[in-house]
Amino acid sequence: MSYTALYRKWRPVSFEDVKGQDPIVQTLKNQITSERVGHAYLFCGTRGTGKTSIAKIFARAVNCQNPINGSPCNECPSCKAILSGSSMNVVEIDAASNNGVENIRDIREQVQYPPTDGRYRVYIIDEVHMLSIGAFNALLKTLEEPPSYVIFILATTEVHKIPITILSRCQRYDFKRISLETIADRLRELTRAEQIQVEDKALLYVAKAADGSLRDALSLLDQCVAFHFGTLLTYDNVLEVLGAVDSGIFSQMFGAVVRGDTRQAILTLEELVVQGRELGQFVTDFIWYLRNLLLLKSTDDAEGLLDMSTENQKQLQEDAKLADSNTLMRYIRIFSDLSNQLRYASQKRVLIEVAIIRLTKPSMEENLDSILERLKSLEVQVEDLEARPAGIAAAPAAISATTAIETAGGAAAEDAKSGVQPPRQVTLPKAQLEDLSLIRNEWGKLVRAMGGGARAYLRDTVVEPSGESCLTIVFMDPMNYDMGKRPTVIGQLESMVQEKYGRTIYFKTRLAARGEALNTIYVTQEELEEKIHMDITYEE
Repeated sequence: MSYTALYRKWRPVSFEDVKGQDPIVQTLKNQITSERVGHAYLFCGTRGTGKTSIAKIFARAVNCQNPINGSPCNECPSCKAILSGSSMNVVEIDAASNNGVENIRDIREQVQYPPTDGRYRVYIIDEVHMLSIGAFNALLKTLEEPPSYVIFILATTEVHKIPITILSRCQRYDFKRISLETIADRLRELTRAEQIQVEDKALLYVAKAADGSLRDALSLLDQCVAFHFGTLLTYDNVLEVLGAVDSGIFSQMFGAVVRGDTRQAILTLEELVVQGRELGQFVTDFIWYLRNLLLLKSTDDAEGLLDMSTENQKQLQEDAKLADSNTLMRYIRIFSDLSNQLRYASQKRVLIEVAIIRLTKPSMEENLDSILERLKSLEVQVEDLEARPAGIAAAPAAISATTAIETAGGAAAEDAKSGVQPPRQVTLPKAQLEDLSLIRNEWGKLVRAMGGGARAYLRDTVVEPSGESCLTIVFMDPMNYDMGKRPTVIGQLESMVQEKYGRTIYFKTRLAARGEALNTIYVTQEELEEKIHMDITYEE
């Protein structure tokens, strides 16, 4: 006996077998049970969502001699004749190849004759959008006022191509994409019935690759089972057959792109080529990966929108911290353009490598996205410099107090010649100096992490000691001082320090005087006494 493909073998034969279209199924069943059947129906939606299957079930149900709650019994002579294709009451027409006026005229002649048995003659016109304008016009009158025993069911994947005059004469039903969970559950049910050994992770990937089409899912599963017949179908087997890529590769590629590591990104692509992965599928899946990252960055509760395992979601959350939303949107735009180019490209690898270089080297481009990317990079560098104390841009806190003391004498002599006020040395208790050194070293990072307006207010600021567990933020600009001294800003900063470093440090604020020197060098009393062998007078 010849083999029957899974999607044909397991085509629904009753309304109860239909998955993922519950509102449509319930409406049609109610019409049948209440005998309120319409004369023209339009089924529209993406491929593989059950349009033709429901049309055939509906055709049997309206002619069934013993319907069960609106569903056909599939046992009466009428149902059996329709199932075998021998019934004259159900006519299926493929509009893709029968799209002329003559074909519609044949239908108009046939509808004049009532059914020999049963109650209705049902015409199922698939891909109805392929009909010519003349054919649509020829169908109008018959579609509007057919004989009482005639039902038209029009099915299409491109409803926008159908004239409004046809749409207005039909009951329209929009078939939605079938959810990942529904497809996966159906695949589990069928694999158990077919006694196919398969990993659940493999079924989930097949369901995801089907993109809302149950028919596509069954076809992909059939393909994978045929390649690995008689063995356990694993996740890696599915990736191998479909030419797909594991999600870990996306994380690896994304990390290299964000770091600007062109070499590593190209090597990752080289690994995919060696493994024989389909490059077009890689681009499509990577765009979806970037979409998930963008959702995590843009919404507070995006976990429910992500069709992936808990483990993959955790990795995704870590990757989302590496780039902001604008960068992710730039990546998506570049790869979306790439996806369109790959359809007609003979050198897919070259185009993908060029796209990767564009991502890692925004300086090579001159469009607005790349300019913004370069400005952002420069902004980070400038903020790092501006957040450091004035007059000691080389981060004196990073220099040891001992070195500062040893060089103070020579520096004072040079400053005296040039007229610049030499740095003043101030002694601090060890605990206070540790707090000051910590915050000064991390000040640039803290300012950048503040975000929003607070980030702008704290630019061009310096921190100085104010006592035990207390520091003063010195502002250079009066406007920034007025905004930055607000309790909300200071409270956010104190909370951030507590969270990041585990220290309770309070902050005060003041406005620097005009011409005030902020190049003071702070040391501990012990270090000062150790290096300077003379009497020391401490200022209060």
